[in-house]
Amino acid sequence: MNESNERRVAVYTGSFDPITLGHLHIIHRASRLFESLVIGIGINAEKGSLFSPQQRRELVRTVTKDIENVRVEFFEGLAVDFVRSLGSRLMVRGIRPMTDIAGEFTMMMANRQLDEDVETVFLMADERFSHVSSSLLKQIASVSDDDEQLAKFVPREIIAPLRIQMRT
Repeated sequence: MNESNERRVAVYTGSFDPITLGHLHIIHRASRLFESLVIGIGINAEKGSLFSPQQRRELVRTVTKDIENVRVEFFEGLAVDFVRSLGSRLMVRGIRPMTDIAGEFTMMMANRQLDEDVETVFLMADERFSHVSSSLLKQIASVSDDDEQLAKFVPREIIAPLRIQMRT
């Protein structure tokens, strides 16, 4: 793939277990910056997930169905290898609080060592989503039955599946 094509496709990787409003905000913004955005759902068998990879893919597809230039795929192994397998050189990362920067910087430097041609584009989370994380919303879902409270953290389409998974 030539260099101009490599710059048109960006890849946003994560576990998306489940996808949050913060993730969705980054997806919307990145989809406006790049011709195509691939959401890469990482599969790590050693990491306990609330949702199966297939469930996560369906949930991400559900909340991004109206964004024409977004597609959702699985990957195993290194994110930089996944980015390159798609013919891309661009990785999108969302940063929430300033404490994310150290970890993301470390990851970016490691990725650069693995493939110096893959660039990382950081998008700062909007302040209304800077505190939102999958682990936080799982805590809230486990102690609150108020769907309106949960809707402050996840897309509404995620609430029912989240409630079901939290009960199993």
